[in-house]
Amino acid sequence: LTRTAPDDVFYGLDDGGEPDEARIMRVMLKGIPIVNTYVPNGFKIVSPKYAYKLEWFKRLRTYFERHLSADQPAVWCGDMNVAPEPIDVHSPEKHLKHVCFHEDVRRAYSQTIAWGFVDVFRRLYPEKQQFTFWDYLRPNSLDANKGWRIDHILATPPMAEKCTTVEVDIEPRRAPNSSDHTFLWAEFAMEEVQTAC
Repeated sequence: LTRTAPDDVFYGLDDGGEPDEARIMRVMLKGIPIVNTYVPNGFKIVSPKYAYKLEWFKRLRTYFERHLSADQPAVWCGDMNVAPEPIDVHSPEKHLKHVCFHEDVRRAYSQTIAWGFVDVFRRLYPEKQQFTFWDYLRPNSLDANKGWRIDHILATPPMAEKCTTVEVDIEPRRAPNSSDHTFLWAEFAMEEVQTAC
């Protein structure tokens, strides 16, 4: 969401691979690239969709290498479908084989971040357990706080150091017929740049 019209908008990984326009969008906003992704879920560990998810992270890292610079301000946000650490999922010991928490997908995500991104939520709250997703298939998951932190805002170091606030707004998730995800937002102290995912 932005009050300012973006300078440019680009869709897809543009690498000649399988079409993915609905999964990635990059906008230039006041000269700052902001990449929003909807990472494949993976379905099941034994599914070809899970292998596709792991490969998609590799393609995404190559995309960052082509289009961004780690020493310049940039933001990557969206539904990553990965809980990076045990603190990011309820009952982590029960989810070791889950497509959003399996060691393979966490490694793929970590390798993508290693290109040059900082998790701005973890930077400000290194030990806070906060979720962004509560499954409707699990009754009362929100009230019991049995959720996942699978939506993320990341930034290159020059941008991350200007991040002053990161919050999760749980209230929209309580609304009837709401998404099973809720809003994650961050503020950056540079000419009122703000992003929400």
